[in-house]
Amino acid sequence: MRALFLVLALAFAASPVLAQVGIDQPWMRATAPGAKVAGGFMTIKNKGDAPDRLVAAASPVAERVELHVHIHEGGVMKMRQVPGFDVPADGQLVLKPGGAHLMFVNITRQIKEGEKIPVTLTFEKAGEVQAEYRVGGLGAMGPAGTGHGGGMKH
Repeated sequence: MRALFLVLALAFAASPVLAQVGIDQPWMRATAPGAKVAGGFMTIKNKGDAPDRLVAAASPVAERVELHVHIHEGGVMKMRQVPGFDVPADGQLVLKPGGAHLMFVNITRQIKEGEKIPVTLTFEKAGEVQAEYRVGGLGAMGPAGTGHGGGMKH
């Protein structure tokens, strides 16, 4: 028993970053019938003293989940896929409408207001982090409780 405790203690001590990355208010909008994409938003908080990087995401409701940013090109706003999002040490990164976000591509079904959608986020240092996205109304501009929830049910 003592050996098992020692092994577990060493495992946790060897990976302190796991507890350093947190996900705050993960949310997404409901989709219209027949929609093929959906956006996901959240705040990633890094309480550690080393930066981390979100490098991938996955969800059972989408064929793939891409990391996107908006760029201004030739007077037109466009979305571009990026290989990752940097999260500063002892800082945060906000993914929001009109900015950096997750793009759920080839969604497998309509996503409805009030649902909770599981998402796995993969970080370079923290590894996999599970999040549960709350689904707001079709035109929501923020998560529930922010005054921008778009009629999200509580």
